[in-house]
Amino acid sequence: MSATVTTPAKKRTGAQSPPPPPSVRAPRRGDGSRRLRRWLGNGLVQAFLLLVGLIWITPVAGLLLSSLRSAKDSASSGWWTALTDPGQLSFANYAALLDNAGMTRAFWNTVLISVPTTVLVVVIAALAGYAFAWLEFPGRDWLFLLVVALLVVPVQVGLLPVAKLFGQLGLFGTIPGVVLFHVAYGLPFAIFLLRNYFAEMPREMLEAARMDGGGEWRIFTQLVLPVGRPAIASLAIFQFLWVWNDMLVALLFADSSAQPLTVELQSQVRQFGSNIDVLAPGAFLSLVVPVVVFLAFQRHFVQGVMAGSVK
Repeated sequence: MSATVTTPAKKRTGAQSPPPPPSVRAPRRGDGSRRLRRWLGNGLVQAFLLLVGLIWITPVAGLLLSSLRSAKDSASSGWWTALTDPGQLSFANYAALLDNAGMTRAFWNTVLISVPTTVLVVVIAALAGYAFAWLEFPGRDWLFLLVVALLVVPVQVGLLPVAKLFGQLGLFGTIPGVVLFHVAYGLPFAIFLLRNYFAEMPREMLEAARMDGGGEWRIFTQLVLPVGRPAIASLAIFQFLWVWNDMLVALLFADSSAQPLTVELQSQVRQFGSNIDVLAPGAFLSLVVPVVVFLAFQRHFVQGVMAGSVK
């Protein structure tokens, strides 16, 4: 006699079947409108950025086209007419600009002022920023507080006293005098910026380097500077742009043989008024050099960010 085994029937419970995977799940109400709002939002942002870019690039394009047109064409019609008549464009104005002794001398004076100032500010600020961040010495906090306090001192306050001091030292009207003034007034912000950036570095990283026998100079040059390259590149960009575009300090401290491009362009406007064939190429040259420098340092800035992100 064989026995039959019956399995008990499963009790019916209130548990529901698992939800279908997302690939087969029915679309919910509102998904289409949400995607539409997201697409419209991105489109509006892109349209706004495009509009801002066009507004910014229009005067630059106008200056470029004006620098390539003759004085006769500039006096008779607007720069936008060159878009439909490219025959107006030529490099004769730039050839004449290179033959202008005043403009070429002013251009090289600007280079001799901007480059040494940027290098000195970056080097001194990097050394001082590392010292304020990681070295212990008496009065460190009070000295850094004095540096921060100098940030609120406007440049106009020191023009006359420094001019009197430079006159006594024989530096008034010279390129070294202009460089020293820019270095002195650029250091407080530079030290403040680099000190705060260096202070964010992990203490364990520097202590490990010291335990491996590294001195302070070696740690600074081989560890701190590579990691701090993004901040240093940003500081170099800002400092170069500030000095290159400055006219107030150079107008007061530089004589006719040491005046930069900004002062020379201002004097050209005052003397002749309508010599657009000289002013337009000179102004565009003054504009394009900082843009090229910015793009070059921007590449190093991105490389520094990527290198510093890999531990």
